[in-house]
Amino acid sequence: MTETPQNWQNQPLPQPPAWLIQAVRNHAPELPGNYAATLLWYRGIQNPEQIPGFLNPKLYQPASPFEFGLEMNWAIERIQQARNSAEKVAIWGDFDADGITSTSVLWDGLGEFFAQNYQLTYYIPNRLTESHGLNITGIDALAKSGISLIITCDTGSTNIAEIEYATSLNIDTIVTDHHTLPDDRPPATAIINPRYFPPNHQLFNLSGVGVAYKLVEALYHTLPDIPQRPLTDLLELVAIGLIADLVQLTGDSRYLAQIGIQQLQKQIANPTRPGVAKLLELCKRSGDRPTDISFGLGPRINAVSRIQGDASFCVELLTSRDKKRCEELANLTEIANSRRKSLQKDVAKDAANKLAKLDLSTTSVIVLSDPQWPVGVLGLVAGQIAQEYGRPVILFSTEGSEEINENSPEMQFTSFLDSESPTLSPCKIARGSARSANQIDLYQLVKDQAHLLHRFGGHPFAAGLSLPVENIPLFTDAVNQQLRQQYSTDSLTAAPVQADLKITVSELGKDLFQELKLLEPCGMGNPAPKLLIENCWFDNLWNQKIKDLKGQKVEYIKTEFTIRDESSDTGFPGIWWGHNQNEVPQGRCDVTVELDFNTYKSRYEVRLVSVRERTEENQINSLTKIDWIVDWRNTNNDEELLAASTNLESPMPIDNLVDNSEKVDRENSIVLKECPASWDELRIWFRQAQHTQKKLAIAYTLPPPVAPQQICQQLIGIAKYLSRTKKPVTRQQLRQKLGISDTSLQLGFKTLTYLGFQIHYRDRAFHIARQPETAQHQDAPDQIPKPLLDSQSIQFSVPNSPIAARFAAQFLAAVSEEQFRRKYFCEVPLSTIQSIARETVFQEDSTANPF
Repeated sequence: MTETPQNWQNQPLPQPPAWLIQAVRNHAPELPGNYAATLLWYRGIQNPEQIPGFLNPKLYQPASPFEFGLEMNWAIERIQQARNSAEKVAIWGDFDADGITSTSVLWDGLGEFFAQNYQLTYYIPNRLTESHGLNITGIDALAKSGISLIITCDTGSTNIAEIEYATSLNIDTIVTDHHTLPDDRPPATAIINPRYFPPNHQLFNLSGVGVAYKLVEALYHTLPDIPQRPLTDLLELVAIGLIADLVQLTGDSRYLAQIGIQQLQKQIANPTRPGVAKLLELCKRSGDRPTDISFGLGPRINAVSRIQGDASFCVELLTSRDKKRCEELANLTEIANSRRKSLQKDVAKDAANKLAKLDLSTTSVIVLSDPQWPVGVLGLVAGQIAQEYGRPVILFSTEGSEEINENSPEMQFTSFLDSESPTLSPCKIARGSARSANQIDLYQLVKDQAHLLHRFGGHPFAAGLSLPVENIPLFTDAVNQQLRQQYSTDSLTAAPVQADLKITVSELGKDLFQELKLLEPCGMGNPAPKLLIENCWFDNLWNQKIKDLKGQKVEYIKTEFTIRDESSDTGFPGIWWGHNQNEVPQGRCDVTVELDFNTYKSRYEVRLVSVRERTEENQINSLTKIDWIVDWRNTNNDEELLAASTNLESPMPIDNLVDNSEKVDRENSIVLKECPASWDELRIWFRQAQHTQKKLAIAYTLPPPVAPQQICQQLIGIAKYLSRTKKPVTRQQLRQKLGISDTSLQLGFKTLTYLGFQIHYRDRAFHIARQPETAQHQDAPDQIPKPLLDSQSIQFSVPNSPIAARFAAQFLAAVSEEQFRRKYFCEVPLSTIQSIARETVFQEDSTANPF
């Protein structure tokens, strides 16, 4: 077997309340409802008012597009102006599945108001030569064609310089996007981005295609008499983009995906979009399942730009009504996907050989490069490795076909490097893709090495970047050193295999499938249920290579099998993608699977997720069970805490709540109220709980968000006050007031030192005073460089105090990283915490007592 060892977990699920089981049965009277109700309750779907709309989209109330407020109003006004003035409008999209479907939604939607190919056009950047986002060359081309309004989709939020450049050419920009917002608002006419909403808002998790749809919806509401096609004609495109982009399917995202899949499955019998129908035919799917998108349509759309760079024809594929042309384009897409599979397997094999030469015990960030690797598949392979090894992975192609030219428009308008950086001489650059794991903020990790990079963009879990080839060793050392300061390498482990339900082979089939299907569409935040089958075995094994449209075998394999256990004489069919039959254990084993329906073969089958041989060492037993950790995180009211306390052996009375932890069930539990910022901090509590034989109740709550700039301002204000009053302050007082750790506080002290303060520690307290040369001006506001406190402080734009600026930037970065990490520890699944606890306790036990 080639599988990397992983922790396996099967957390016993709580019994759901009777009303929830009944609510499921009301929706699906033919089903028992117990499994579905259990999973709904376990995943936090516990509000009686929430259940009907979750299960049935007809009972859900979607948000109005005008929830976006003034930004939506400004966008609609500018679009109406363009229509009334017969202006030329360009849609600027992106080359991935979300970007292509976003562009297609705007092309069809705005096409009801503008003449396509005359007033309305679209521009898709080339993945291999342009990368994501607006760029100067493309804007110049649009300006020459007479465009006066650009509407972006799935991109644009961070393209401040490019939008300013477009404005200088008298081109207005409307941004529709869902990616992370910059501190400064781009100078666009309107920015429609759900990241402006709080995380619990029903629009917050929309992907790019969802935001584009909301813009079209607002236009339909404003000018209802103009469109000839119904708005619902766009929904199948919306579902494809939402599910392919792996956003959390909650609120309107789930609703749009649900009704979009209902539209998508009609394409086989009534193909209103012949391109979509042909893609479904080629991938042997019916369109009624989210997996038809995530494993079928999505990878095929993404493959085009990965292989040939230019994916513009995919918009025509999804929107054209010309059946013959669509079939031609669909076949090209299928060929690209076959080529993608082959290249991905080749790069994965090369990367595995390079990985074998790394010492992973000292490697926090895996950075690999090769001159032969195609850029288009690096992200896919990086994602595979990150998932397997539980740490960030960055892969570079170093073919060096591109040079950095300091005189290019790109460098003049889009470089994020500091203006004081040394002049860049032409040099070969490497292009790469990065993927994260274990909730590590990859964006901040890479951004902190900006001085080594050429270009960079992304979000906390995925990024694209380029840098001079000669900088790769420096970059590798820098990111590893930075991450080692935050995480110990032994905490960077693969995510545990978490099974939702333990079943037998005899339970597999239609009834269980239909019950689990009630949770669909599954995705981020609501993953497909994983089923644990213990003490089973395989037979009827065989594997084959995939064939492309030309009948040629692709270097990508699958293994088919029958799975059996003692509960059934007949067994159950299954498939393991990307694995050979010789990787399947010969004897008894434990497996985790997902239950699926194969439309092509018209049968129910399992998809193998993970497998391990059944030995005495890895059987789940009570000796290694972590049942002494109680999860009270984010529990805000007395009733919830009282209910949670029943998990302890001795329930606590109502007056012994977490607000008064000294009284909380001292005999049976230790209550952790302060959110940790590292696994090492939690390990201390694990050891204390085990040493005292008490339960550990993790009862911290994520504090309200405070901008790092505001915390910096508070620190300076405190320093001025203490300097004036000559009062002492303890470390704990400062930490509680500012909500930061000792590490961040130390960087804050360094900033204060270079701003003219003296800090002394005596009598167990800090004494802060002005340095003599600045004491006479201690009330003068200009002594505190304001740029340190604004969103641009990271640019070090304080000419009179460059050292203070540097330490201030480090302080802001440390606070931001700390806030991200505390958010992670408030959201990380209990199963992961239990896994690290098990690893901590039992490894130490085995070390302490080798006999």
